[in-house]
Amino acid sequence: MTKHTLITNYYIAHRDELLAYAGSRLGDSCLAEDIVQNVFLRLLTSDKMISEITLPALVFAMTRNQVYDYFRHHSAVEQYEHYIKGVCSELTSDESILSAREVMEQLERGLARLPENCREIYRMHIYDGMKVGEISRELGEGYKSVEHRLGSARDN
Repeated sequence: MTKHTLITNYYIAHRDELLAYAGSRLGDSCLAEDIVQNVFLRLLTSDKMISEITLPALVFAMTRNQVYDYFRHHSAVEQYEHYIKGVCSELTSDESILSAREVMEQLERGLARLPENCREIYRMHIYDGMKVGEISRELGEGYKSVEHRLGSARDN
């Protein structure tokens, strides 16, 4: 049995079970659907060795980790929004609009100073929220190369 067939059959047999698992933790069925879908897409594109024995534990571990990642991200966003609201409450609306524009201009000026091979990677990381592995796959370049250039962009 091929890896693709194994994963497909497992998805068909256990999709509802995984949706219930993720949905019970998230309280949002649409988000649970997205997470379960992402888990199986990652499995299908993974180069890891997967067997009938390892697949159930791997699927549940990946789903659990995706749920944890969601909560970590959500917490960071809430903290940032709380900080921004506190800062913006001290400013008038004209000042806050101006400061947001100034921040974007400074970011663009900083990006313009980066070498071209670092600039694209940094844009993908900052604007698209992509991780090093995702950027590596998108550009078809090595993980370490992308990681190094992202680090160089951050240092500049």
